[in-house]
Amino acid sequence: MATEASSHGPISSLASRPAESAPGYGGRITSFVVFSSLVAASGGILFGFDLGISGGVTATGSFLQKFFPDVFEKMKGDTHVSNYCLFNSQVLTAFTSSLYIAGVFASLIASRVTANYGRRPSMLIGSVLFLSGSVMGGAAMNAYMLILSRILLGFGVGFTNQAVPIYLSEMAPPRYRGAITGGFDASIVLGIFVANLINYGTQKIKSGWGWRISLSSAALPAMFLFVGVIFLPDTPTSIIHRGGDIGVARHLLQRIRGTAEVDEELNDISVAAAAASKVAFSTNSFLLLLRRNYRPHLVMAIVLPMFVNITGVSAVNFYAPVMFRTIGQNESSSLMSTVITRGIAFVFTLTAALAAVDRIGRRTLYLTGGAVMAASHVALGTVLKEELRDHGTVSAGSAYAVVLIVCVFVAAFGWSWGPLTWLFTGEIFPMEIRSAGMSTMVIINFLMNFAVAQSLLAVLCGLKAGLFFLFGGGVVVMTAFVYWLMPETKGVPMEKMGSIWAEHWYWKRFVDHDMDEACVKPNPAAPHCKKQRSKSYTYTS
Repeated sequence: MATEASSHGPISSLASRPAESAPGYGGRITSFVVFSSLVAASGGILFGFDLGISGGVTATGSFLQKFFPDVFEKMKGDTHVSNYCLFNSQVLTAFTSSLYIAGVFASLIASRVTANYGRRPSMLIGSVLFLSGSVMGGAAMNAYMLILSRILLGFGVGFTNQAVPIYLSEMAPPRYRGAITGGFDASIVLGIFVANLINYGTQKIKSGWGWRISLSSAALPAMFLFVGVIFLPDTPTSIIHRGGDIGVARHLLQRIRGTAEVDEELNDISVAAAAASKVAFSTNSFLLLLRRNYRPHLVMAIVLPMFVNITGVSAVNFYAPVMFRTIGQNESSSLMSTVITRGIAFVFTLTAALAAVDRIGRRTLYLTGGAVMAASHVALGTVLKEELRDHGTVSAGSAYAVVLIVCVFVAAFGWSWGPLTWLFTGEIFPMEIRSAGMSTMVIINFLMNFAVAQSLLAVLCGLKAGLFFLFGGGVVVMTAFVYWLMPETKGVPMEKMGSIWAEHWYWKRFVDHDMDEACVKPNPAAPHCKKQRSKSYTYTS
């Protein structure tokens, strides 16, 4: 009988082996996995496309003139307004940030859909909502229609961001999980890059309606995801967890792994699913997250998305064109500078996701990326403090220096916190809290995105160049967190991930590594299990 949740997954005996001795199961990367992962990962394009499009159109004169005339008038040369405050408009930031509040509510709903009906339905619902929002955005006649379209987009992104990382993690072989799951963030960066190219092209349309093409073009990746997901299977883990046919799951797992030898992995999934289902039957999975034995998982689900947003990457994603306009670049030049920086970000994200993460490991990439990002913020703050005053523009040399520093920053983010945060949170949750844990991560990410998007321009107006020193200090703190508190997950199968917490110098105090299989099956009433029962663990008969 299940009474409480185990500290590191549903079956502790499976997690008791050290990470380095955990089996890698059998099989290889098959064309079936490649196709499924590419289609699912394209869900990230939706999120990235929106980030890039919204950031670009907010620096476009015709768009601002129609929807945000007060900002447009300041851009025309009001000498009484500081360079740092030209774009400081709460209505303008509401255009960007409304998506994230909608994403918070969508993630709560998506968690139930993903857990009870599978990963595919969440991706399908997300693509339809995103498609609707993009059409409305392109047809918007006033700011209210514009913000409503953002809300629809937010609901779409909330569903896809919750389901896609779980889908990719469950489809990937353990030793290639970093490369496959990292494809989600690579897709986000690709979406931003393509959106910036579109913005650069549409702003040259003389009639001034190019922004409509930019906003409505988001329908293309939504259509691609919708059509592609129709042909995707659900994951074997989801099928078994929802009580599906074990034979169907076995056949699917054999296709995914490219081998008939899947008994060990299938057995691990089945045992974990059985225990997880008994726990979930008696306790809401969100409440499970609050238990002491899930403390490491809850901390990571909350802290990592918070840290991602204090790197300053949101400033780059949302407002890079605006920032380049602030230092004196014209509309076309600011958009081209953004294209260059996002192209570099995509190259480094792809390199980290495909080549480095499963060889070098997560921690090394996190630490090196953090060091470079902190240095970049200090350099950027120094240049702006010395060169950009309240009025006038910076020299050509300083403008190039700003673009170069931003390129270095996005490269470092691209090989570290960008792909790895989605990867790490997508792989650490045991099955009974997997959907709730991922939803928590997405919700915190959206809330932080909302807070940054809504306040960033006002903070830039108040702190001026000091904002980037603030970001730099935040990066130092989060890099120290990784050094002391983040374990390495490279190559560890998802259903055996508990060992990384039980062996960690700090997190082991929250988990019990002594529980053995006799306490789980077949005799949970064994005398030597009494002590373990008092520590709030799952015991299944």
